[in-house]
Amino acid sequence: MEVILLERVAKLGQMGEVVRVKDGFARNFLLPSGKALRATKDNKTRFESMKAQLETRNLELKNEAAKVGEKLNGTEVVLVRQAGETGQLYGSVSSRDLADGLTAAGFTVARSQIVLNHPIKTIGVHTVPVTLHPEVEVTVRANVARSAEEAARQSRGEDLSIIRDEDEDEEVADEIESTEVEEAEQA
Repeated sequence: MEVILLERVAKLGQMGEVVRVKDGFARNFLLPSGKALRATKDNKTRFESMKAQLETRNLELKNEAAKVGEKLNGTEVVLVRQAGETGQLYGSVSSRDLADGLTAAGFTVARSQIVLNHPIKTIGVHTVPVTLHPEVEVTVRANVARSAEEAARQSRGEDLSIIRDEDEDEEVADEIESTEVEEAEQA
């Protein structure tokens, strides 16, 4: 089916382009959400008359999204979850969790705007893209930790996913000490 795009659609085209898409995609997503019109003669003339209005509305939305994006870019959301000793979460962090965290931080973000290709399943600091407008994308940091204290340590750059036993620490200290002694003897 051929449709006329009423706004920019990622991986499909710009506003005003006539593109060919699968019938189901057009009927189930593009047409009901108001992102496209069927490419008929009547709709093409209707689009030409609406084009100026659509462009101004798109520009306003883009400017709004850019203003919000300046404040949102680089924001860190702390998510406390239960995890094992290896740093593997017992559950996962989804786009809904991130949207709730950003809402709690004072931003209005729909979970559909968060681009999370796969759920987060480990502790650590993860960068997540957020699409505020088809032409405005920012990144936020999701700090997933077992406690608020661990989140603060991760924010400072410490990697908590590495398991270190006390025996390993002693072995490393012994190795460092023995190499220092050998270097002193050689000198």
